[in-house]
Amino acid sequence: MNMQFRRALLVMVGAMFAVSAAPSAKAAPDAAMFAKCAKACSACMTACKTCTTHCEGMVKAGMKQHAKSAAISADCRDLCDVAAKLCARKGPMSAAACKACIEACNACEKECAKYPKMKPMADCAKACVACSKACKEMIAAM
Repeated sequence: MNMQFRRALLVMVGAMFAVSAAPSAKAAPDAAMFAKCAKACSACMTACKTCTTHCEGMVKAGMKQHAKSAAISADCRDLCDVAAKLCARKGPMSAAACKACIEACNACEKECAKYPKMKPMADCAKACVACSKACKEMIAAM
């Protein structure tokens, strides 16, 4: 073997070793992961919408303590809607939307969990937990 060929061969082997020894980058979330997150966010949006309507009715009936849950569930509904849309189209800003969605879902679940005997609020809290989990999984996969 000539010297140039040996050097080229050693460089190639070294490069192959370096590539195989390097930590692998995370694979992008697959279509199923995006779909799962979009579905959870959409379900949460629906539960939050129902909860908001319920809480607004409670406030009108004089139960002013539901004003906070009405406002939080309305914000959570809107953030879940955005996250659902971005995940459904596999948008590059899905992770940012999911981060905001997690924060909203955590706050909404905490507020709604105060009223476990009220079905719309219990359903909302449950949907928020599932949505937050799906968003965390999506972010972890990115």
